[in-house]
Amino acid sequence: FIIMDKLDLSLIAALRQNARASLSELAAQVFVTRATVRNRIERLTSSGQIAGFTVVLKEDVQTHSVRGLMMLGIEGAWAERVMRQLTGLPQVQAVHSTNGTWDLIVELGTDTLETLDKTLFDIRRMQGVTRSETSLLLSTRLPGRR
Repeated sequence: FIIMDKLDLSLIAALRQNARASLSELAAQVFVTRATVRNRIERLTSSGQIAGFTVVLKEDVQTHSVRGLMMLGIEGAWAERVMRQLTGLPQVQAVHSTNGTWDLIVELGTDTLETLDKTLFDIRRMQGVTRSETSLLLSTRLPGRR
């Protein structure tokens, strides 16, 4: 485990913007030498702070025009079944189990409010769902992107 400093955080932000940037490009962005960038990346990778580099595909960043988060309260014995049903819906982007007030948080994406409304209605009718609250996502900012 290493403690990251301001330079490490700046370097990670630059890599989030473009993980394919050359060492020279990264060095210019964070105002250090290429050797420093190479050493920092090696240190962050070997320590496990950087777990890997990946490719982001066009469909990964395409968003539905209507997006929301639906928080669900689930009657205990029904949790697994509800999760299976949710992951089978094309409008469901992800299902997260959580602690606290809500049992599940469901990420939803649809093309219209009408489709979202129908999806919410269908989810609320699932056996085991005891209560829900939904918030529309109005805008999203990703780390390292402007």
